[in-house]
Amino acid sequence: MPIASDPGTDPVPDLAAWRKGIVGVLAKAHRIDAADPPAQPERLLEQTTYDGLTIAALYTRRDELPEQPLPGTFPFVRGRDATRDVHRGWLVGASIAEHEAAVANQQILDGLENGASAIRLTVGADGVSVVDLPAALTGLLFELAPLTLEAGTVVVDAASQVFDVLDGYSVPTRADIRIGLGAAPLTSRFTGLADVGLAETVTLAERSARRSETVRSITVDGTVFHNAGAADAQELGATVAAGLAYLRSLTENLTITDAFEQLEFRFAATDDQFATVAKFRAARQLWARVAQVCGVPESGGAPQHAVTSAAMMSQRDPWVNMLRTTLAAFGAGVGGADTVTVLPFDTALPAGELGVSTSFSERIARNVQLLLLEESHVGHVRDPGAGSWHVEQLTAALAAKAWEFLQEIEAAGGYLAALESGLLAERIAATHTARQADIAHRKTAVTGVTEFPNLAEQPLSAAAWQASRGSRYGAAFEQLRNRSDAYLGEHGARPRALLVPLGPVAEHNTRVTFAANLLASGGIESVDPGPLEVSAIAEAATDAGAPIAVLCGAQARYQDEAGAAVQQLRAAGVSTVLLVGAANDVADLDEPQRPDGFLAARIDAVAMLSDLLEKVGA
Repeated sequence: MPIASDPGTDPVPDLAAWRKGIVGVLAKAHRIDAADPPAQPERLLEQTTYDGLTIAALYTRRDELPEQPLPGTFPFVRGRDATRDVHRGWLVGASIAEHEAAVANQQILDGLENGASAIRLTVGADGVSVVDLPAALTGLLFELAPLTLEAGTVVVDAASQVFDVLDGYSVPTRADIRIGLGAAPLTSRFTGLADVGLAETVTLAERSARRSETVRSITVDGTVFHNAGAADAQELGATVAAGLAYLRSLTENLTITDAFEQLEFRFAATDDQFATVAKFRAARQLWARVAQVCGVPESGGAPQHAVTSAAMMSQRDPWVNMLRTTLAAFGAGVGGADTVTVLPFDTALPAGELGVSTSFSERIARNVQLLLLEESHVGHVRDPGAGSWHVEQLTAALAAKAWEFLQEIEAAGGYLAALESGLLAERIAATHTARQADIAHRKTAVTGVTEFPNLAEQPLSAAAWQASRGSRYGAAFEQLRNRSDAYLGEHGARPRALLVPLGPVAEHNTRVTFAANLLASGGIESVDPGPLEVSAIAEAATDAGAPIAVLCGAQARYQDEAGAAVQQLRAAGVSTVLLVGAANDVADLDEPQRPDGFLAARIDAVAMLSDLLEKVGA
């Protein structure tokens, strides 16, 4: 948040008071000694992204950067279109993947009648057939609703069908018709997905450039890097590198201006709203710089399509995905994306898993954007983040880091060479591993999965267990929940653990809550009998019949009661006794009185919970 300032005095006169407040908070959390605080205590509140960027706790006029040019002008940080209708805002994307042409056509028209304003149509094995494509497009007003194909290996034939339809379509200004053919051979190669070849794509681009409509034949798809685990700067750098590779191939037969006009970009939007805002702003700056180096800076404003992250979606408590996608759509819209597609909240699950119709989840996805546009009026202001010290600094830092990654790829021989050598996969895999480690240690939360899980929700089907949508953040914990579901199906109850609260509620409540939440994230149900005297522990263990018990109390009480409690539990047949705290809390206990393990805030929860499930036969 900004701090009030008085011109003519110190730029931030309240900084000292703010720092004093930080010292008080950090001292209470036992992170610093209030009697000897650091000169800049706010540095302890900084966060570091997976790209190595620092997010400060406070931004002031000291962080102010020069104002960027207005939207529609180089370097397009504030938007590529100076005249976009602010009453319309960005385009609301709708994805259609339906085999029957008549059904696909109905879905297209229904979507457009109910708020969608851009269509992404799957053609081929996963969608309507090429020969039925004209029927699927019946009634579509191309000048009002841009069309993008997702056609993979059949994109050339699909493009021919679309061009035939357009040849018979009458409109006063044909340039108003915006078509994206969606060819993506280079980014598809990263994932191993079958796609059209690069040579065929170049030929298609040459054909598209001769059309009088606005046709962009190539989608440079950054979501493939994001969903594999890439950090934001890695996604941007790899995507721009792929764009450069396309330019090099296209300019063999096209002018540099025509080559730029054949590309559009797709990026992932996440629930980290400020990072998403900065990502789309930085992406435009990066591509504008490429255009500048190529001698055509005015061509640097390529269209951007935002798709909400598939990696952030959860199978467990999937209703929370509605909140995630709302934040993502907000970030993409504020960041200046031209089109935004919100994935349905149940996209990580097989169709019908939750007992809701596909039309329902798609309507919710569409209405997320309509609420932002029609009720919250988010699209009424172009680049509302402009001038924000945080947003501007993050945009600049992200662009610089992404440019570094692009330079590393170029130094390795370019996109294709970096792909074949494994450089791209190696860098992205390292980030994926780091993020998964943070999630496993619960440094990074996935609400409804690693934090505040709901064990009462319906078990998932075996088909859902097998479903995989990229490297979903909470997948490791969800696999633990799958094991718990299987145990429930076999035994009629979930794996259970007895909580053993020692002392009054004020002493143990925080640790009881921590333990119950942690165990539930692995599908283990907690039994809480309330505060227990040591003499009553054995009886409580017998009544619970749980093979696992967890001691919860204050460190001082552990000194007096933990040893006897452990012995009581083992005498009652409990095979695994854990303690919320650290080994130092019971360092003086003899071996027979020591617990079998410890639950603390930064343990590897996935490994620990997996071991517990193994012990109970899950």
